[in-house]
Amino acid sequence: MAVSETKYTEEHEWLRPEDDGVVVVGITEYAAEQLGDIVYVELPEEGTTVTKGDEIVVIESVKAASDIVAPVDGEIVEVNEALADNPGLVNEDPLGDGWFFKIKPSDMSQLDEYMDEDAYKEMIS
Repeated sequence: MAVSETKYTEEHEWLRPEDDGVVVVGITEYAAEQLGDIVYVELPEEGTTVTKGDEIVVIESVKAASDIVAPVDGEIVEVNEALADNPGLVNEDPLGDGWFFKIKPSDMSQLDEYMDEDAYKEMIS
């Protein structure tokens, strides 16, 4: 697996490893469309150590409330402060500016269990 390959979870999160060993996490366009207009995002604190499966982001949209769980064990090293003022960024650019947080995984091999883009597209089709 190339380090730069984006992975996808069954919960519609995308995980994009960066060269510095940090993984950027957001939700897919499909998830953003399903949620509808996002009106509020509660992000974790930088420096928080999380365990895979922990609920760490709360998203509220006009349709529903949803949680994002930690995809891997690790430390939150950065959060997307822009979402506090403009949660709609998630709808506008879910795969780019609408990212949620960056995590430094304690074990990068945890990413191996997630889907590649082709498998994810097959799941949602």
